[in-house]
Amino acid sequence: MNYKEYLNHYKSNLFEDIIPFWEKHSLDKEYGGYFTCLDRKGKVYDTDKFVWLQCRQVWMFSFFYTEIEKKQEWLEIALSGAEFLKKYGRDKDNNWYFSLTREGKPLIQPYNIFSDCFAAMAFARLSKATLNEEFASIAINTFKNILKRKNNPKGIYNKSFPETRPLKHFGLPMILSNIVLELEGLIENELFEEVINFSINEVLNNFYKSEFRAILEYVKPDGSFQDSFEGRLTLPGHGLESMWFLMDIAKRKNDNDLIKKLVNISLDLIEYGWDNKYGGIFYMMDVKGKPLDKLEWDQKLWWVHQESMIAMLKGFILSGNSKCWEWFEKINNYSWKHFSDPEFGEWFGYLNRQGEILLNSKGGKWKGCFHTPRFMFQIWKSFELLDKINKE
Repeated sequence: MNYKEYLNHYKSNLFEDIIPFWEKHSLDKEYGGYFTCLDRKGKVYDTDKFVWLQCRQVWMFSFFYTEIEKKQEWLEIALSGAEFLKKYGRDKDNNWYFSLTREGKPLIQPYNIFSDCFAAMAFARLSKATLNEEFASIAINTFKNILKRKNNPKGIYNKSFPETRPLKHFGLPMILSNIVLELEGLIENELFEEVINFSINEVLNNFYKSEFRAILEYVKPDGSFQDSFEGRLTLPGHGLESMWFLMDIAKRKNDNDLIKKLVNISLDLIEYGWDNKYGGIFYMMDVKGKPLDKLEWDQKLWWVHQESMIAMLKGFILSGNSKCWEWFEKINNYSWKHFSDPEFGEWFGYLNRQGEILLNSKGGKWKGCFHTPRFMFQIWKSFELLDKINKE
């Protein structure tokens, strides 16, 4: 396909498949919020509500409203989730629970700071859509609470014995580089720049290890390597997702040296993570090639491939490196063949190593209305830019 054909392909799938799937099947019109446990046809198979997925869907429909079209129905979908979350999503200390019953009763304590991260994103974007000061306040307070907790994100819910083997996790600096862009204009410029610089430094100077050609999931507090199950763990998709977050920042800064570095790391990550036997990208790997303690390590996950495609296409646009384009096409061809469900819509989430469907659901505890629609939007807009450049 040429750039125009890719553009039309992704845009039409977003508007004719992905958005309608979630509009039709996920809305809880009785209690508010969203169902995410949807089977292949979109039927609800479990009604528990996972706070980070609720937040992601609030953000997604707020994003559609601000970035695509000011459709009232999109705003109403976002508001439905936001009001549910505002009422039931937090404990007395304003930490966001992990999960709730359908009605909003807390099920699992706020052990996972990613609920807070996506709450900050959701309410920040919704405040920009509505100019609602209460939503802005929730976003700002949540974001500042995340920063207070960043050195000990799990707090009292941390299972590790203190001080024996302290490790810090890649997920927080990675997501902060994305969250902070949503908070721009709501927080002080000095704090905005501080968090951006913190994220860049953590990802590139502490978690990325050139000797392994990988980004580690865990490192010691000083950024050094810890030779253990956790310390050897890398998730290629996580690393590639962080690369396109930082590419967006590098583009804003007009920092060509940073762009070049990010593109080179992205190529390292994808070449390392690709399964040369069966195709697709491994979910988890051990950087020393030792056995993993994660039984799902060799699965092929939807979001891993989607985030990798975004990184490859953005890398191609920013650098012109033909290897990025070759990898985009390779991952694109694999993904549409194995994950897409043209019969009932949306994408399957989980394949085995051979590329066969493991779960025929479209959503659950970890998969909701987020990665796939965001991916479709990002690729559509990237091809729109490429088509424009090509015509010039």
